[in-house]
Amino acid sequence: MDTRAPSGPISFDDFMKVDIRVGTIVEAAPYPEARKPAIKLWVDFGPELGIRKTSAQITKHYAVETLPGRQVLAVVNFPPRQIGKFMSELLTLGVPDADGEVVLLQPGHGVPNGGRLY
Repeated sequence: MDTRAPSGPISFDDFMKVDIRVGTIVEAAPYPEARKPAIKLWVDFGPELGIRKTSAQITKHYAVETLPGRQVLAVVNFPPRQIGKFMSELLTLGVPDADGEVVLLQPGHGVPNGGRLY
């Protein structure tokens, strides 16, 4: 379980700076070179943002072959970040289960790719 203390208050303007969008995983691949077990993801955020890639430490609850077609939420306005030999272009969002393992955030119904969280 995540034991970090809650963050302090932020303004609505601060929240609006974080661009969280929904996208559909179109490809997933093992990432055996990662320091911690991870999966490479390619996520389609629709025509405005296109397909972006990342890696995620989600191997406890997800198998590579079960991920394509799944919609996820992600922060899409962080600068690209080198993760080992792989360039990450987004941060896929998740929450910890009771054992601290990542559970991906996703909409409860299918929605158009690229929709922004509000």
